[in-house]
Amino acid sequence: MGISPALSLSSNGGTLIWLLFVAASFSVILAPSAASPVLGLESFLSDRSRLDPQATNDTLLILPSSIKKSISVAPASLDAASLVQYLHDLKLSVPVHVKLVGASFSPAAHDILRQFVSAAVSGGKFQTIGYRPHHIAVSHELRLDASTAAPHIASEISGAVRSHIDSSTAPLHRSALQPVPYSVVDAIVQKDFQKDSNSAPAFYIYLLDLGIQSRPYAYSYDPKDSSPGFSKCLGSVWTGKDRYVWIDLAAGPVDYGPALSGEGVLPRGEFHPLASLHGRPKSDKALLADLASLVFSAYKALLVPSLRIPIFFEAELSVRFIHVYGSDAPDSSGLDWKAIEKTITEGGTLLAGQSLKFETYRVKFSDCPICSFAVTRSTNFYTSRFLFENYTLIVSEYLDSKRLHQVLVDSADDIRSSARIADEEIGRVLPVYVFDLDYDKLLLLDRYHQAVAFRDMVIAVRTRSAQTVSDYTCNGRHMITQTRNLERPVVGSVLQSMWGVSPTHLSWSPQHNHTVVDYTWSIGQTPFGPFSDSLSLSFVQKDAARRNVLLTSLNYTIMSATDVLQSMAAHGGDKKLLKQNRHMEFVQRWNLLKYKLDKTVSAMSHLDYDKALYYLRSSDHDLYAIHSLVYQASQELEASLVCFKDPPFPWGTVLTSGLIMFAFFYAYSKRDNLFTSKRKQF
Repeated sequence: MGISPALSLSSNGGTLIWLLFVAASFSVILAPSAASPVLGLESFLSDRSRLDPQATNDTLLILPSSIKKSISVAPASLDAASLVQYLHDLKLSVPVHVKLVGASFSPAAHDILRQFVSAAVSGGKFQTIGYRPHHIAVSHELRLDASTAAPHIASEISGAVRSHIDSSTAPLHRSALQPVPYSVVDAIVQKDFQKDSNSAPAFYIYLLDLGIQSRPYAYSYDPKDSSPGFSKCLGSVWTGKDRYVWIDLAAGPVDYGPALSGEGVLPRGEFHPLASLHGRPKSDKALLADLASLVFSAYKALLVPSLRIPIFFEAELSVRFIHVYGSDAPDSSGLDWKAIEKTITEGGTLLAGQSLKFETYRVKFSDCPICSFAVTRSTNFYTSRFLFENYTLIVSEYLDSKRLHQVLVDSADDIRSSARIADEEIGRVLPVYVFDLDYDKLLLLDRYHQAVAFRDMVIAVRTRSAQTVSDYTCNGRHMITQTRNLERPVVGSVLQSMWGVSPTHLSWSPQHNHTVVDYTWSIGQTPFGPFSDSLSLSFVQKDAARRNVLLTSLNYTIMSATDVLQSMAAHGGDKKLLKQNRHMEFVQRWNLLKYKLDKTVSAMSHLDYDKALYYLRSSDHDLYAIHSLVYQASQELEASLVCFKDPPFPWGTVLTSGLIMFAFFYAYSKRDNLFTSKRKQF
């Protein structure tokens, strides 16, 4: 009895479907070897982070057998080159949300701005200023989102600014800017930020277009009013304690920077992005292109700034103030240690598990001979010309910070003895030397600085001279430096030395291969630069202090893992170097290390630095175990000599060559008979 073709096809189709179902079932069963360990491992490590926040225990030794079995599956390739490439491809995503505030922005403005920024920003490596190489192995990329703020926010901010301008006395000069306290706008922006930031952590950049006001205005950052003797620098930018920055494009135009010559000046002209709304009218796309440039500048300077120096994690930190004074009693005016301590302590610069303490010591200048020698040894002179009735040559003094640093390093024991400092040192100790000299003339470090940061110390100096005119101007007026006030310079220097926070105006440029200067963001709430009087810290310094420690440790892990992988490749690869048991442990360790590094990068991208620290410290156990495995296996390698059988004698080649040579010599000997023509005979 025959079977119809339709029935045959149906049966074969059913069999095929059944086979596909079975294969899919097996794939589902086998797939968890790569996916399910992530779920189980994530839950296990989350529990361990609560029970062992310092990651003192090796997680592989206490893993459940089911999870340990699942991470024993070798990846598709254990080739050293591919593993090293994975390590160097680790990249942090930096979430940034731009909010356009103002009725002048079109409904499609946020989409166009996102396109412009995405085309201009391609990410890159984190840079370091005071270390070589000037980049670390970790990369960053911008993850941008943009939106238009609700209309009531723009009207509320504009109304608050207008109300303050109308109720204030007009400045004496028509061209002068009307000062508006930053708090007028910041209270409204901060409220909107706190409402939006609850959804997902991100950095917020508010671009404000408040329209034309009755008088040109800019923002003041100090509650004290300006006076002819003490000029305050007005600006149009504010960085909050929380993760937001707002920029008023209608304020100004403002200008600040070096007075005579130098780089980094913010000009008054319309070509700077901060002055985009001033000057000639622009099309929407031209304006948004300028704003994209402004967002890119804020991203580089505030969100992914260069590291001043690499900083490793230390659980115990100590700042040791050593006040060397010359008068009969120390003068605390302008040098309030409690204010410095409060600023640093409340700034939120510490990671989980870190502690910070402050110690204060005072020593009289006459009781410290080495202090007197250090100041005398580092004093230098320079000349300058000033035009009074005619050009006058003036000789001035300054302290060479590098020479002073060398003397202090060489004489550290003598200074500790003079100041009665205990020899016990736990963790990292940063000495802060303040030379309070009983001297009438101005004396600065390297001619321009009140305090200088080094890797191992901070040096500050002041004399009886109360103030001086600096080499910087703001809105047409020279800035006055209060040389007796050392609190802000000391805070900035401690941030550089203890946490590697770079000054706001400095960054390393790989294109120029040197440090570039840009004072655009060195105003408002920052302890750096000559244009701000703020002693408080913004999110820029707080995030940089914690992120720098993590980036340094992550970079060390990547480079150390790269070295051990290259060593393993030099010994023949994982299969030749590692025996069965060691190879299994290597696979487990590598899978666990890879997972923890991925979680570290993910936590840092979500701005959860404490969680990232746990995964990073936990990965140290796996990295150490991998080093031990490769080292022990390399020590057990034995050299072996393999003898090969000599090849047979090439008789055919020798006989052929001999016949060719014989034919050649025979032809040569008979050349007269072969090549001479016979003469015709008659």
